[in-house]
Amino acid sequence: MKNLRTLLLGACLAAVIAGTASAEDIKPLFQQALPNIQGKTFTAVEVDFAPGAKAEPHRHGQAFVYAYVLEGSFRSQLAGEPARTYDVGQSWFEPPGADHLLTENLSPSKPARLLVVFVSNTGDPLKTPEPSK
Repeated sequence: MKNLRTLLLGACLAAVIAGTASAEDIKPLFQQALPNIQGKTFTAVEVDFAPGAKAEPHRHGQAFVYAYVLEGSFRSQLAGEPARTYDVGQSWFEPPGADHLLTENLSPSKPARLLVVFVSNTGDPLKTPEPSK
């Protein structure tokens, strides 16, 4: 039963994270509708970046996003803000509707890993590419 649940969770998350750049490897960890907030879902994923990898600019819809660095160092930038560097144990959040312009593994030789948590509208895609401006 647990394997079936894991398989279904993986399939569901793959569907809602459509458009993810190949520079990232996304591992679903947990997804649950919030029983006390109708229409909202909590999702947790682990995102691995190859050495030097960068994600394409994107949005997370109307989700509130929290990212925590598990391994390595990242540079991240939201529209209207300066790029910032985050190391192991540091974190950032993205408000709903934010344009995420940059996420990159700063090491040219070592992988980097994030824990990313979303509180989103149930059924909404968790990541969509940012159209060219």
